[in-house]
This record gives sequence, structure tokens and C-alpha cells, in this order.
Amino acid sequence: MATIKDVAKLAGVSTSTVSHVLNETRFVSEQISERVRTAVNTLNYRPSSIARSLKVNRTNTLGMLVSTSKNPFFAEVVHNVERRCYERGYTLFLCNTDGDAHRMRANLDALEEKRVDGLLLLCSEASNEVLRLLEEERSTPVVIFDWGSDSEHVDRIYDNSLYGGYLATRHLIDMGHTRIGCVTGPIERRSARERVQGFHKAMDEAGLPVSPEWIIEGDYDCAGGVAAMARLHALPHRPDALFVCNDMMALGVFAEAARLGVRVPDDLSVIGYDDIYIARYMTPPLTTIHQPKGTIAAMAVDTLIDRLGSKREEGKAILIEPGLIERASVRRIA
Repeated sequence: MATIKDVAKLAGVSTSTVSHVLNETRFVSEQISERVRTAVNTLNYRPSSIARSLKVNRTNTLGMLVSTSKNPFFAEVVHNVERRCYERGYTLFLCNTDGDAHRMRANLDALEEKRVDGLLLLCSEASNEVLRLLEEERSTPVVIFDWGSDSEHVDRIYDNSLYGGYLATRHLIDMGHTRIGCVTGPIERRSARERVQGFHKAMDEAGLPVSPEWIIEGDYDCAGGVAAMARLHALPHRPDALFVCNDMMALGVFAEAARLGVRVPDDLSVIGYDDIYIARYMTPPLTTIHQPKGTIAAMAVDTLIDRLGSKREEGKAILIEPGLIERASVRRIA
């Protein structure tokens, strides 16, 4: 493999001149620059990214930790993060935590050894112990997606879940529904709590009663939707509309409803949350609350890169607003 010394020898110049031509750090005459470029092409020389990163103390790489999840929402966010990194001239190293704090620590060590400039965390299962680890033991800037308690040192990007839950329930009410249930996410999760708060806010504003047996805690996965639908169907009095706090559980509700002979939306209106890619292809297409995954990803990457440039130490929170996507899974009651 050719070195910068080989290029300098072939071009008949010093190694510092080669460096100035390649990095455009000093004026070099066009004649000499052309000789250097010709030598580079002849020798197929590639500058050492390691050497450059040591010199400028920047690797132009970011690390991302993602918890294991079958939810396509995660994959869509990661896709958008990688695309934004490419647009900003950064390479992304992706690690899967498998929902394990010990594995997260091992991945953090590996990314630190690679000298990544910053970290992005999409790890809802992680505990506050991990947040302490990031704050107290590491100096790498961090942006967290929709997880963790507020912190003075890390940046957070998250959706306005309370408003999203309100928007979903308000839509069911506006379509004429009064008997409305809710399948929540794991209640220890911030997003799940806030979406339920939005549900209650809309119901209270409309003066509608909330039946406790129609509020069922799920797991943000298809199985949770299946179990919730089975429990609701076994009740003597059932809701005629359901706010399901993410699209994966809504998919489970659809599957179990079909097995039980419950027609969506004729017998039961359903609205989801996230607007994952497959939501539009469900039968019927799912009305849902859209999370702008491209915007969330771009804001996370841009916030992290901008922090690297500004050397800002204090953390900040960026709230992304969700929106309603109307499809065919909610019927209007005359």
C-alpha cells in the first residue's frame, strides 16, 4: 500500500506539500498540485483516516445503540439516521444492545475504542443506571431518542406523546364514538404514560366516562395486542372503539379480531400510533398517529454534530409534534 512518502517521491516534492495539496490547507501552484494528483492516482494512494483523526482529534464517525425490537419503527429510525449521517459526511457504527445493560456497556466500550465523535441511543429498555454511566464515566456527547429521565448533560429527541394520545382519542370522539377503550404500552415507559394521559384528557374534555376494564396494559408488541383483544372480547360490555398505543399492538388487535369474527371498523374502530410503513397495507389500512421519523432522525444527528462544533456542555430537549393520518380503520357513527 502506497504511503504519503511514496507520493512525495514520485511527485518530486516534500510530504508536507502533498499534505497541503490533499487537505487544501495552503496555496500550492497548479503545476505542482497537478504532479501530486497524478502521483496519487498512479499509486492509488488513499490517505490514512486514522492518522488524520489523530491529527484533528475527530473521526467523523458516530455510534448508535439500538435495543432489540421487532417493531419496524426502530428500523425506520435507524435507516433515516444512517442517511442523515451520510448527508453530513459521517459514518455510522450500529450496535444492538439486546435490551441488556451489560451488553450496552460492552458496546459503549467498543465504540469508545473506535473513538466515535458522539453517541445516539435508541434504547427504551435501558435503565437509569446506563444514563448515569454515560454522564459520569464518559465524555462523549450523547443524544437519546425518547427514553430516560431528564438530564443536564445529554440531549433528548422525543415526540409529544401526550398530545399524540389526545389527538388519537379526539379523532375517535369526533367520529361519533363514546365507548372507547385503550391498549397502553408498558406503563413504566414515559411514552406509554403520556399517551394514556392524552387519552384521559380527551375523554374528560368530552365528558365521557372511562371504564377501567377497557384500559389494558400491553407490551408494545403484536402479542400484547392479541392478548388485549381477547380480554376485551370476553367482557359482557365492550367498547366500540379502541386507541392502541402503537401500531404493532394494533396489528395484533387486527389479527385476534379477525379470528374472533370482529370486523374492523364495522364492529370496532381502531386507531394506532407511530405510522410504521406497513400500517397503510393492513386490512383495512390503519388510521394512526404519525411520528415523523425522518425529522426525528435528522434532528438527532444534527443536534449531535452541532454540539460537537459548539462544545456545548448542557443538554437540551427537542419536542417533535405528531400528526393524525386518517385511513379506513375508524368508522363514522351517525
